[in-house]
Amino acid sequence: MGNSAFAYMAAGLGAALAVVGAGLGIGKLATAALEASGRQPEMAGGIRTTMIIAAALIEGVTLFALVICIILAGK
Repeated sequence: MGNSAFAYMAAGLGAALAVVGAGLGIGKLATAALEASGRQPEMAGGIRTTMIIAAALIEGVTLFALVICIILAGK
């Protein structure tokens, strides 16, 4: 196996870890938001807005990690 094979394997593992981490993070975020909305229904709008902002930040970091993995695979 050459160095390029290890680079592709590392990029694939890095991308997989980034996606799994984002999935777990967004799942935990949604769980907490739904529990909070169930306890205080009058605050559901504010909780939803905060949840969407946090989910967008998680997705942004994941996209950045995937781009880094693609760049590293190309080297």
